[in-house]
Amino acid sequence: MPLALYALTAGAFGIGVTEFVIMGLLLEVGADFGVSISAAGLLISGYALGVTVGAPVVTAATARWSRKTVLLALMAVFTLGNAACALAPTYEALMVARLVTALAHGTFFGVGSVVATNLVAPDRRASAIAIMFTGLTVATILGVPFGTWLGQAHGWRSTFWAVAAIGVAAFAIIALAVPKDRAAAEPPRLADEWRAVLRAPVLLGLATTVLGFAGVFAVFTYIAPLLTRVSGFADSAVSPILLVFGGGLMLGNLVGGRLADRRLVPAMVGSLVVLALVLVALTFALPHRVAAVFFVGLFGAAAFATVPPLQMWVLEKASGAGQNLASSLNIAAFNLGNAIGAWLGGVVIDDGPGLTALGWIAAVLPLSALAPIAWSVVRERHPVPRATAAACTE
Repeated sequence: MPLALYALTAGAFGIGVTEFVIMGLLLEVGADFGVSISAAGLLISGYALGVTVGAPVVTAATARWSRKTVLLALMAVFTLGNAACALAPTYEALMVARLVTALAHGTFFGVGSVVATNLVAPDRRASAIAIMFTGLTVATILGVPFGTWLGQAHGWRSTFWAVAAIGVAAFAIIALAVPKDRAAAEPPRLADEWRAVLRAPVLLGLATTVLGFAGVFAVFTYIAPLLTRVSGFADSAVSPILLVFGGGLMLGNLVGGRLADRRLVPAMVGSLVVLALVLVALTFALPHRVAAVFFVGLFGAAAFATVPPLQMWVLEKASGAGQNLASSLNIAAFNLGNAIGAWLGGVVIDDGPGLTALGWIAAVLPLSALAPIAWSVVRERHPVPRATAAACTE
């Protein structure tokens, strides 16, 4: 894999840290600003909303720029946004800074995925996407625990300063390693981009992403109470077990990329089915500590094995005019799935069968994601002739 691909991985690492590290600092942030934990938790929801809304808007606004320029500009926004988080004098200012930072997220992963696939041979494109997303998994394994420790030891603002420093380093690495590309002489019109994205195969791919990752976050959002209340682990054991989960993320991400390079549709279907099976098995494994740790790692692997196939599917189904926008919208779809899954998990806990039922209820979501795939495959194999409508009108 070319060095430029690892430059994108560095940027993905920084963005992954800033997205998830706030989860470990809610108590510190809430105490500093005098707000409740639930209000501090809205900083996570606000970031996800910024990603979902910002991905298509920023991608469309930068359509005339070269892709390298877009990546550098996004890392600059990311760095300044984290510095603003570190300096935020009020809760409201921190929320705004988080929203600004989130604007870089969707388009960076979207445009970065396109750049990654152009850096390698056609039969290694999904693996290239997986390498880039490795930055996100490493952020989960190493960056978030370190950022949480740093914030607890030296104040939560120090964590955001550290993430801003990561942004400076990632900017420099991208500037040096990613090859120059020219902005299109005739960039696609916004209407043409949306026309390419609003085709049925792309929309079905986006729906698959939302449903698949909703199943992941319906469980992962509540992994700490599952481990402490169902498995009986001490609070101090949660972080080491999450390292096992993170290791699974990295392994699953790379394996998913390899499988998608070989056969994309079977990789998508297989990864979603395996994810559903693991979620069901996790329900029965959680009361047994050793089995719980093993299946938490397997859950991480199954969760991220779906990412390269889902991202590659949307890229393939979007035409050249809509690739940047489609790729960014798929990142927004991942975040929408995160939000839906977290909400559904809360409903199951508060108004449904309870915490112990999360796994088997969440398994329904990746299984339901098979429906859009099947619909898309059937449409491709049995297309409706365009002449049919014209013939009917004559």
